[in-house]
Amino acid sequence: MEEQLVFAWAMIFCIAIAPVYGEYYSKTVTPSSKVEKVTNLHFFLHDTLSGENPSAVLVARANLTRKDHSPVPFGSLFAIDDLLRVGPEPTSKIIGNAQGLYLSSSQDASKFTIVLYADFAFTTGKFKGSSFSIFSRNPVTEAKREVAIVGGRGRFRMARGFAHIKTSYFNATTGDAILDYEVTLYHY
Repeated sequence: MEEQLVFAWAMIFCIAIAPVYGEYYSKTVTPSSKVEKVTNLHFFLHDTLSGENPSAVLVARANLTRKDHSPVPFGSLFAIDDLLRVGPEPTSKIIGNAQGLYLSSSQDASKFTIVLYADFAFTTGKFKGSSFSIFSRNPVTEAKREVAIVGGRGRFRMARGFAHIKTSYFNATTGDAILDYEVTLYHY
């Protein structure tokens, strides 16, 4: 009986001190006095849906009742591994790649829009090993559009900013495109 009483008191003691260990904890740290940097980049993204080695592939497509014959119909989800090059020519130097997803999000083909999430990683040069991320609506039919930069790593750690995009080349039959990116990054 005495052992049961000791055990009961031990259990009551454990239950009584449990809230002490379960309290919420937070700590606020004052950021270092590093000065925010601004980096401007200019490059071309080559997005290829056609051929034997496409850089964008369809991973899901909506079951539509109407016939949509565009290469990127409404509701289509693509995985991408697009090359970043210094120029619009297919032979220009490769400086990195953009990997991610885009979703065709407009029902009106005349206002073709995608929602883009991609990580733009640099594999050569000054920014090798660094990347920034875009997660934004991209109204493709507009001559010049702006997308949001929502993060980064490496030299672009904690990046924010924007990219202006212009279509340099587009093939409406295949969906292949070359996009001109002018990027402004704010980072530490």
